[in-house]
Amino acid sequence: MPTVERTITVARPVQLVWDYLTDFTRTEEWDPPTVSTTRTSGDGGVGTTYHNVSKMVGREVEVDYEVTRFEPHQVFELVGEANGVTVTDTITFESGQETTTVTYHSEFAPHGAAKLANPLIAGAIEVLGSRVSSSLEERLLAL
Repeated sequence: MPTVERTITVARPVQLVWDYLTDFTRTEEWDPPTVSTTRTSGDGGVGTTYHNVSKMVGREVEVDYEVTRFEPHQVFELVGEANGVTVTDTITFESGQETTTVTYHSEFAPHGAAKLANPLIAGAIEVLGSRVSSSLEERLLAL
């Protein structure tokens, strides 16, 4: 199963970073391939759903996400389905004295015929992981 993980530490309080990243509609600001993200139901906690449109490998991909874990200042996790792939995005938060460390972990589990694209997915998400990490750090430092 292709996965990507990046960790960044920023000199910002955990509350500020948590509030920013758990408003998943803000992915348009920090996730380079995101075209749009809209909340389709819920209050942001467990069970909240989002519809995301991203441009990947030259085409638009639509993912419907649901928040599956929401542990304030610790863990925010969403599971999405799109085109034969289940995507699990887990963001963890660790508060330091004057810093917050964020780890973004994304797993891609292809089903059926989509499994044939595993090598392509793995290579694309590795490059994407570095772009997202850089953009995310820039946005968090601007908070």
